[in-house]
Amino acid sequence: MSEPEKIRVAVVDDHEMFRAGVIATLRDSFDIVGQAADVPGSVAMIAQTKPQVVLLDVHVPGGEGGGGAEILLKSRPYSPTTVFLALSVSDAPQDVGSVIRAGARGYVTKTITGTDLISSIKQVHEGYAVFSPKLAGFVLSAFQGAPLGGDGDGAPIRDEELDRLSAREQEVMRLIARGYTYKEVAAELFISIKTVETHVSSVRFESSSCRTAPS
Repeated sequence: MSEPEKIRVAVVDDHEMFRAGVIATLRDSFDIVGQAADVPGSVAMIAQTKPQVVLLDVHVPGGEGGGGAEILLKSRPYSPTTVFLALSVSDAPQDVGSVIRAGARGYVTKTITGTDLISSIKQVHEGYAVFSPKLAGFVLSAFQGAPLGGDGDGAPIRDEELDRLSAREQEVMRLIARGYTYKEVAAELFISIKTVETHVSSVRFESSSCRTAPS
């Protein structure tokens, strides 16, 4: 019986030493098909190798200054089935928002262990939305109706960006926050997977919607 084919993975990061370390960590578990350090090189690499999953840093030089989000948007026409998992040192709301709006399937920080990174890649490949614990808490708070924080007197913080979401967009994000795959969300709501992806990409994450209570 032949072994299953390894997931084809590419790594995008402008720090050569970090990129090399990630590749060394992943090499035994995945087929590493490409790597790049800037926006133009990343788009070209993705177009040529068509990886199944791209590990994508948020702050990548070159291009028009849009970093990881620019790579995601520009490479989609060349490799529409590729899924992206952001891997960044930053957990800033604007950084999370930029790549999630552009269509990334998940966002983890560089404090992640090698074992957890391998698991996260497999999960996004299977259709799950994956977030680091702190960011997952934000998603759960934002889309399961829990207060996003307080102003000292226990009052929940209102979020105008979340209030602007359509009922269907909120439904989609609540299901994803509960751990549903895109395929399961589509089945639950009787819509296509492409429609699920469109709803996720349309959601705007702004700094006000990323407040969390102190731990």
